[in-house]
Amino acid sequence: MKPGFVIFALIVFALLSYALYAALVLAPTELTMGDVQRIFYYHLPSAWTGMLLFIVNFVASIWYLIKRNAKADILALTTAEVGLVFWTVVLITGPLWARPVWGIWWTWDARLTSSLVLWLIYASYLILRRFSAGTQMPVLAATLAVFGFADVPFVYLAIWFFRTQHPQPVIGGGGSLDPYMWHVVLWNWLAFGLFAVLVCWVRWRLETTKRQVEALHATAALEGGYR
Repeated sequence: MKPGFVIFALIVFALLSYALYAALVLAPTELTMGDVQRIFYYHLPSAWTGMLLFIVNFVASIWYLIKRNAKADILALTTAEVGLVFWTVVLITGPLWARPVWGIWWTWDARLTSSLVLWLIYASYLILRRFSAGTQMPVLAATLAVFGFADVPFVYLAIWFFRTQHPQPVIGGGGSLDPYMWHVVLWNWLAFGLFAVLVCWVRWRLETTKRQVEALHATAALEGGYR
């Protein structure tokens, strides 16, 4: 294991620890929602991180479709996997926060429904990659990722164009919310973002090694067939 990776991992662990302490201890208690509002420090940073990973997946998929670059394909796969994990956190923490605050677990409005559709799109992307074979599989997956990405801006803009249960300015809109809450959100986002980079780094190396081993096996099998 390279020293750079170990140092980076320790930095990420330290940031995650501080972000957890800030969210649970340092951040003031919101006046109307109480301690349940602290879920927000994980809900919003997870959403931002997931969307950033889906953006990277979108760019990498276009790159692959144009250049047929293997690194672009690995990057697309890696960011889709990690992005889906963060988006799963969004879909879990959202209802946990909504039930005590709004009195409901879920409602089929534009924001929540499109968020679920986004999860299904990238889950379908990974299922396609896992269970499809053939040389055209990466092309089909990249095409799905490019078209599926259209739901990402829709999720973000849904609260402005449709009447939804989800409010527009959840934090920073004045009222009883302390500005320090934004600092905690940003600390958590930084920690989550760097953690996503760390996981993508590990997943990239695993996928690269896997493909190298598969190439060596294919070459050995081909050479054995000629003997």
